[in-house]
Amino acid sequence: MMKKIILISLEILFVFVGASFAQEIPHGKIDTITYASNTVGTNRRALVYTPPGYDGQKKYPILYLLHGIGGDEKEWYTQGAPHLILDTLIARRKALPMVIVFPNGRAQKDDRPVGNIYAAADAFAVFEKDLLNDLIPYVEKNFPVLTDREHRAIAGLSMGGGQSLNFGLGNLDKFAWVGGFSSAPNTKIPQELLPDVTKAKKMLKLLWISCGDKDDLISFSKRTHDYLQDNHITHIYHVYPGGYHNFKVWKQSFYMFSQLLFKPVTKQQINECTTPDSTM
Repeated sequence: MMKKIILISLEILFVFVGASFAQEIPHGKIDTITYASNTVGTNRRALVYTPPGYDGQKKYPILYLLHGIGGDEKEWYTQGAPHLILDTLIARRKALPMVIVFPNGRAQKDDRPVGNIYAAADAFAVFEKDLLNDLIPYVEKNFPVLTDREHRAIAGLSMGGGQSLNFGLGNLDKFAWVGGFSSAPNTKIPQELLPDVTKAKKMLKLLWISCGDKDDLISFSKRTHDYLQDNHITHIYHVYPGGYHNFKVWKQSFYMFSQLLFKPVTKQQINECTTPDSTM
């Protein structure tokens, strides 16, 4: 296990500092889209990543990647560089080509992260309707993406991690792949997240939960993990030693999570990615 963790860390280091390699590989493209939100009553913006070699005649799986309470649709792009991480993983055949949508999870007319950002907390709950009823239909009409739940994923950091668990697990008819990175206090209690254990076991392709062990919010991830473990629901719970509530943890989470998406996930992979309880 320790050897595996070391190898993963070395690969992460390679991705983040291997600029010379990154310059030699094909790159995807980032575009800004504007969609009409009936939920909010205005036009809203999101970023969309399309992978290297993007072909409008093909169909791609899709990931909706959500930001934190102080961010917007550009937060992942400017601070986490998931497009460069995924470009590298695709070039190394460690991840499948996919489309990523970076929404603004603050579903209100003035959705900029200014002033008292905590006053907009309710708008993050409203985003569930905006996502399901406005954004996803727009994306599926305008991009060549697969529209079944088996090819749709949702993940996010902090407030976006809580949204991803709430919306993903609350809509298993829409999402088969769910990831929460350092999920915030907006995360529902586990009994509300997954009241139907049998349904969850049947429908989930991957449930990923990760957090740094120095993060003051780790209790929200831990209580979800404990519930899943007690109810024998397969999942990955990864704790980063020395990790805080920051992009170092979230980049690593994206790096590991994205490699598992839209593929068969083996028991060995789950065991290798899961932090043993004795070290938590």
